[in-house]
Amino acid sequence: MLTPTEQVLFAFAAVASAFWAWRGFSSVFQAIGRGSGPSLKLNIRRVARAAVDWILMKAMWKTRTLTSLVHLLIAWGFVFYLAVNVLDVVWGYTGVHLLGGGSVHHAYLLGADLFSGLVLVGMVALLIRRFLSAAKGRLSFRSDIRYIEAFKVWLLRLTISRDSLIVGCFILLHVGFRLAGESAGVAIDGAPDPYQPLASVVAPLWPASLLDIGRHLCWWGALGLILLFVPYFPYTKHLHFIMAGFNFWTKPERTSPGALDPIDFDDDSREVFGAQRLEDLPRTSIVDAFACIMCNRCQDVCPAYATGKDLSPAALEVSKRYYLNEHLKPFASGAPSGLALLDFAITESALWACTACGACTDICPVGNEPMLDILEIRRGQVLMEDRFPGELQSAWRGMERNGNPWNLAAADRMAWAEGLSIPTVDEDPEADLLWWVGCGPSYDQRAQKTARSLARLLERAQVRFAVLGGHERCTGDAARRSGNEYLFDMLARANIDTLNAVRPKRILTTCPHCLHTLGKEYGALGGHYEVIHHTELLAALVAEGRLSGSPQDGPAVTFHDPCYLARQNGIVDPPRQALGALALPVVEMPRSGKRSFCCGAGGAQMWKEEAAPTVGDARYREAAATGAEVIATGCPFCLRMLTDAAASAKQPMVVKDVAELLADRMAASGDP
Repeated sequence: MLTPTEQVLFAFAAVASAFWAWRGFSSVFQAIGRGSGPSLKLNIRRVARAAVDWILMKAMWKTRTLTSLVHLLIAWGFVFYLAVNVLDVVWGYTGVHLLGGGSVHHAYLLGADLFSGLVLVGMVALLIRRFLSAAKGRLSFRSDIRYIEAFKVWLLRLTISRDSLIVGCFILLHVGFRLAGESAGVAIDGAPDPYQPLASVVAPLWPASLLDIGRHLCWWGALGLILLFVPYFPYTKHLHFIMAGFNFWTKPERTSPGALDPIDFDDDSREVFGAQRLEDLPRTSIVDAFACIMCNRCQDVCPAYATGKDLSPAALEVSKRYYLNEHLKPFASGAPSGLALLDFAITESALWACTACGACTDICPVGNEPMLDILEIRRGQVLMEDRFPGELQSAWRGMERNGNPWNLAAADRMAWAEGLSIPTVDEDPEADLLWWVGCGPSYDQRAQKTARSLARLLERAQVRFAVLGGHERCTGDAARRSGNEYLFDMLARANIDTLNAVRPKRILTTCPHCLHTLGKEYGALGGHYEVIHHTELLAALVAEGRLSGSPQDGPAVTFHDPCYLARQNGIVDPPRQALGALALPVVEMPRSGKRSFCCGAGGAQMWKEEAAPTVGDARYREAAATGAEVIATGCPFCLRMLTDAAASAKQPMVVKDVAELLADRMAASGDP
């Protein structure tokens, strides 16, 4: 128990610590408030879910299992130690254990003792990994990655390492002092405590003459370190532990991880479209900077980074965080940021290298969304600066004038159906399905084969469907993800007017990007539709026995999951179920399902020239390594990218859509 003088000193120190911590945390939240858009909503309905996500860090388990376990043990120990520290302060002032001496107190003693050991072991392991093992390379970036204003690579790494060392030593000393103090208490009692096994092991090491003063000093060591550390906490990268929970709590509920918020172009008070400076980003994006663990998991899965581009989603978040650290007080007080985001957070070439695949947002253990930052910055470049890769101009012009990014005649949209009996909504307005064919199957010669195969399958299964024909226009996905939100808005509103007039029961799409845009993004503009992908329909028709073929021997197949099918819309099993009708061996690639690797066409990359090595080539090599002879997919853009990659391979694989493979099997079986 503390003396009266010590009690006064500790109370004074606690008030001072709380004051300086409050100043730091208030600056953090004022900085967050500088972001654009609506205020963050503390949605009470999400509290329980956010708490589970925060405590379990479910996304962290997708990779680095052992390291994730160690982090989780430390995090749980941190949470438990909040209660431990409160009870230790009460004991220091009163000499009373609030939990009494019953079973609850015994459980608490055992938990505190075991967590102390786990946290100490876990922290030592992480410090060894960070400073002594080869795994420390996970925190590095290539030299061509932009970091932050005035920061050299070595200085950034030094700053991150400094934070890690300070926090690591704090945890070791805080928990170590507390365990040592408890061991002195066990020694004073004169017998091992079965509820404090670790403290009982350490207790015999204490000299009898130092027990009382040692226990006293250990109390001050453990609690005094807390008072010293708390004001420093808002400025360290380890603020992520608290901000992760805040991130989960306040993150907007999106229809999919990649769904973008629309821009109200009729709002005359709006001066900035997209993001040019830090304060132009949505508030959630600034929370992301404070929540970032700096674990580089997003960089590990980024297809642009993996193929040598100078894009690192991790470096983007790290740069935002360190810029905020360096300018926190003036930025929080309302001063404009001195630099544009392209001057310190990301290069122009990196900005346009993003495929918008969503792998970075999917893998982040704290819910960060660097992809959405990139798309906001693209909006700012296009809408405010009129700066963009020149290759996009033709695609945009085609979408605006002819309703397709190929810039081919709108009158030719139905040319793919020549020789087929394809009903239009004008001919059958009561059709069960409205087939949104999409620009790829309408104009790309390779994807037209998919459309013709699907048409034969729908006819064979006696599905009553119709198409829009000349009324169909591009959904605007490529325009939106290349920053031309105005063009997207124009296309979307025109399509919504068309669809609302038709009032389809369900919409069938051949393209995952159309699926996503129609089903996940048009709703924000008043277009609410039930949209399904053609592989979902094919799987259902196979299950119902409406599509079948005689089993035949054939080559092994590997399925490439399109990003906007699996990751963005969660459609993983239906394509494989449809392939099951082929009775062929299916070999999975190492990265499949929601963890699929991009083909390289998304984010409007289809309309740009990509520097070698290309993302499509990297994915093709992964498919070839499975030993399969056929790559199946369910996206016209993936089909084109992988077909192009196969064309340059020494032993090219066959690349076909699921619909093509099923139609081929029906034909080989002698079915019509």
